[in-house]
Amino acid sequence: MATTRKSTKAPAVKHIGLVKNDGWLEPYEEAIRGRHDHAEWKLNDLTQNGKQTLSSFASGYLYFGLHKLEKGWVLREWAPNATEIYVIGDFNGWQQDEKYKMKPLKNGNWELKLSDKQMKHGDLFKLRVKWNGGEGERIPAWINRVVQDDVTKIFSAQAWAPAEPYQWKKKNFKPNTAPLLIYECHIGMAQNREGVGTYEEFRTNILPRIAADGYNAIQIMAIQEHPYYGSFGYHVSSFYAASSRFGTPEELKHLIDDAHSQGIAVIMDIVHSHAVKNEVEGLGRFDGSYDLYFYGDGKREHPAWDSLCFDYGKNAVLNFLLSNCKFWLEEYKFDGFRFDGVTSMLYYNHGLGQAFGGYEDYYNGNQDTNAITYLTLANKLIHEVNPHAITIAEEMSGMPGLARKVKDGGIGFDYRMAMGIPDYWIKTIKEQKDEHWKPTSIFWELTNRRADEKTISYAESHDQALVGDKTIIFRLIDKEMYWHMMTGDDNGVVSRGMALHKLIRLVTASTINGGYLNFMGNEWGHPEWIDFPREGNGWSHKYARRQWDLVDRKDLKYQFLNNWDNDVMHLIGDTHNFQALPIRKLWDKDDDQILAFMRGDLVFVFNFNPVKSFSDYGFLAPAGEYHGVIDSDNARYGGYGNGDEGVKHLTQPDPLYDSAGLGWLKLYIPARSALILRLQPQRPKVAKKKTKK
Repeated sequence: MATTRKSTKAPAVKHIGLVKNDGWLEPYEEAIRGRHDHAEWKLNDLTQNGKQTLSSFASGYLYFGLHKLEKGWVLREWAPNATEIYVIGDFNGWQQDEKYKMKPLKNGNWELKLSDKQMKHGDLFKLRVKWNGGEGERIPAWINRVVQDDVTKIFSAQAWAPAEPYQWKKKNFKPNTAPLLIYECHIGMAQNREGVGTYEEFRTNILPRIAADGYNAIQIMAIQEHPYYGSFGYHVSSFYAASSRFGTPEELKHLIDDAHSQGIAVIMDIVHSHAVKNEVEGLGRFDGSYDLYFYGDGKREHPAWDSLCFDYGKNAVLNFLLSNCKFWLEEYKFDGFRFDGVTSMLYYNHGLGQAFGGYEDYYNGNQDTNAITYLTLANKLIHEVNPHAITIAEEMSGMPGLARKVKDGGIGFDYRMAMGIPDYWIKTIKEQKDEHWKPTSIFWELTNRRADEKTISYAESHDQALVGDKTIIFRLIDKEMYWHMMTGDDNGVVSRGMALHKLIRLVTASTINGGYLNFMGNEWGHPEWIDFPREGNGWSHKYARRQWDLVDRKDLKYQFLNNWDNDVMHLIGDTHNFQALPIRKLWDKDDDQILAFMRGDLVFVFNFNPVKSFSDYGFLAPAGEYHGVIDSDNARYGGYGNGDEGVKHLTQPDPLYDSAGLGWLKLYIPARSALILRLQPQRPKVAKKKTKK
């Protein structure tokens, strides 16, 4: 009888999904597993080993804050360091009153029940919190309505329970993410007039523009209440309150409902990376302690942002932030979040002064495991509450696995922002002459990304539009925009700027592997910068608005850039799963500055050359007949009309490439122009009928 030998070979190591896809991560697999296991441990801790769901844990907003009961109201807050808490407001002359004294409960919680006579809808109020050694006025941490007095500029909480709550028209909405085309916007500066815009103005005036433009998602900034308007909404004070400077909660819900009715997803720019330092308006020392929501040691203050850093290791803080995610999804029906400042959260040094030149920089002990765990749990929660929700990480260090599934060792985001792309365009425009732009470099920069993570590509966002910086169009044209944007004015600087603006945005949008983002107004080259009202500009709103009248005027050239962006967005948006179509490079030649690639049946051809137009420029492409779709040199886009979109292009056969199904596609490509062609489907050959003899 033959005997079988036992193998002395060690069993194959089963790598975690993230490492399986990227062998260079193998030396750091233990660290990756460690952060994954820590998140799983914390999940079990919060859910009592599966006795409740994460969504059940993240329901703090249903308990804390102010709630209207069938009869009366109930207010609850967490303030373990407080010794006494009084509610002061319109109803008691803003004076300390024993009838409005909160009662201590277990675990540092406080509660007050009021009758309908003691509090009514619209009443303004605050908390007077006392602790050993001090006291101060505070706005409830979990409150969902905060208003600012027009005269005194003081913020107060407001009792909010309208007799007729908003009735949603669109009950179920599923975002279109194939592809995701995002219009980044700010409610307050979306209007033409000098002043603060409203939810209603945005709903009636701007939403129709966005729908017509071809975008299928809006990403709204500055929703969470913030004391300083000029912070762009990034110094949050009241995390559960939709900013009242733009209108009421019902008006925001109406805006979101209308967006859904038009097929537009609504993504919220959520700030959980830090909080404003203010103590009266914010959470700075809510109950007199320094470490209630934030670190109590040297990690408490953010060294670059003049703000406070959350202590993500505390279960109560996790409850506050996770409940905040669920609140916006459930109460307002947001379709997801763009998480701000993720790099700052991932590292103890907030990523400051670090180059991130190799994988070792991501696993050198500088990682904040508690923050990584929070982000992992936030993604699990959001997708548990709404499986169709969208999560995007604004992150610049390149942390591997950020947009991979948690089960694979990732952090769970759906997308990450491709923050290197706008930096690349700024550097190119500033430092290179036009004749030195290299298609090989452009293509590599736009397609160099982790194959297993989806990104949001963009040429510029609000960051590049802020005062002190410049948008792409302003870098290209600058002061000439003030004098030569009239139709019929053939100015060389303007012509160059418009041509490159179109090419930059098209090559960025056409190489996406997840989604594309544009900041409002940039699609048509909005002039100048964004400068919010401040002391230095006399509190002016002149530059904190969007001048829509410029693009609407038929005597100005902005309309041409708008036509271009609209047609490109509609083409990409109407191509199902465009973002998933493989990018097949057909040609690049730095000497000529020509780039061509194919996605599906679409061919994108770019001539970055500032002076050379090419006749019969040939490159190999799938054999067949190509029809012109879009030509940037068309007069509709402010071009010179040198091309002819009506021409049909037949590839020329070559015996060397016939077997590969390729032929030579020869085109006329004007200088500084782009062409989009479509390969026509081949007609099936019809077999000839045999005739009877």
